[in-house]
Amino acid sequence: MADKKDRKRVAILFGGCSSEYEVSLQSAHAVITHIDREAYELILIGIAKDGKWYLYQGDPENIPGDCWQNEADCIPVAASPDKSLHGILLLKQGGAEGLSLDGALPILHGKNGEDGTVQGVLELAGIPLIGCNTMNSALCMDKETAHRLAAGCGVKVPASHTVTKAGMEDFEQVQTQAEELGYPLFVKPMRAGSSFGITKVVSPKELEAAVEHAFTYDSYVIMEEMIEGFEVGCAVLGTEELVLGAVDEIELSQGFFDYTEKYTLKSSNIHVPARISPEKAKEVQDAAARIYRSLGCSDFARVDMFLTPEGEIYFNEVNTIPGFTSHSRYPSMMKEIGISFEELLSRLLSKI
Repeated sequence: MADKKDRKRVAILFGGCSSEYEVSLQSAHAVITHIDREAYELILIGIAKDGKWYLYQGDPENIPGDCWQNEADCIPVAASPDKSLHGILLLKQGGAEGLSLDGALPILHGKNGEDGTVQGVLELAGIPLIGCNTMNSALCMDKETAHRLAAGCGVKVPASHTVTKAGMEDFEQVQTQAEELGYPLFVKPMRAGSSFGITKVVSPKELEAAVEHAFTYDSYVIMEEMIEGFEVGCAVLGTEELVLGAVDEIELSQGFFDYTEKYTLKSSNIHVPARISPEKAKEVQDAAARIYRSLGCSDFARVDMFLTPEGEIYFNEVNTIPGFTSHSRYPSMMKEIGISFEELLSRLLSKI
C-alpha cells in the first residue's frame, strides 16, 4: 500500500452549468468509486447549476441523486490565479487557503463542460489537465468547424448550412438552403452537446419551429442532411500512441438517438462489437483515429460516425467527455478489447 503522502492529488469535477448536469453526476460517481484510492487522493469539486464551485467532502453516494450540495459538506472554492500553486483556493470564513493539485479530470458533459470553458480555467491556473485542452475541446464542440476538419483528413461529412439569428430575417433563404439539403433533415444547435435542441424535420412546415427551438440552446444553428444508415462509434485512448476500442453500433427501431433515448434505450439497442465485418470495423477505427488526430484530441474521446447501406463512413461528432458510467458506450468499447473500467481510469490518471 502506498504511503498517503505519496499519493497523487487529483481533482474530479462534476455537475456543471449544463443541461447534462444529471448525467455528469452519474458519470462522476462511477469514476470516483472505481479509482484506486491507494494511488490517488481524490479532491471532489462539485459545480452547482448556478456555476458556483465547491469542495465536496461528503459521501460520494450522495452525488448521483443530487444530494451532495449542503453547507456541512461543501466549502466554496475557486481556481487559483497563482500558477505556482497549480491548484484551488478554499474560500473559508477566516480567509483563503491554497490546495495544490497534481491534475484534474473534468467529468462534465455538454456546454460549459466539454466546450473548453472549464479547461481554460484549469489551464490558466496551471493545473495539469486530463483530457482535451481548451482549444481542441472548443473545436470538437463546434459542429461546423469539426466537420470541416474531418473533411480535411479525408472523411465524408454530411452536407450542411449554418443559420444565424440575423439570417432568420431572410427566412426564404433558409428555406431554400433546406430544400438543397432535402427532407428529412436535422436541425441542431451548433455547440450544445448531447442531442439537446435537435429536431428531425420531415417537411418544410416544421422547419421554422425547429430552428427557433435550436436557438434556445445556442446562437448558431446548423441544418444538416440526414445520412441513411446507422450510427457507429469508436472509443480512442491516448495522445501520441492511440488505443482504439471496439466499434459499437446503435440499433434504432424508431426516431433518432436523442438525449432521452441515449439514457433510457426504450426503442434502441447498442451492440458491442458492431454487427459489421472485421474489415469494415477496421475502416471505422482508422477513420476515428484520423478524426481524433485532425481535431487535436488528447487522452480520450469517443468519435461517432454513420455507416450507410453502401458501406460509406460519414463523420457525426466527437464527444471529448463521453458518458463515463461503467456501462456507458466508451468504457464498454474498451472493455471489449480487454481494458476494464478500473484499468481505463488508471491509464488516464497515469499521465500526471
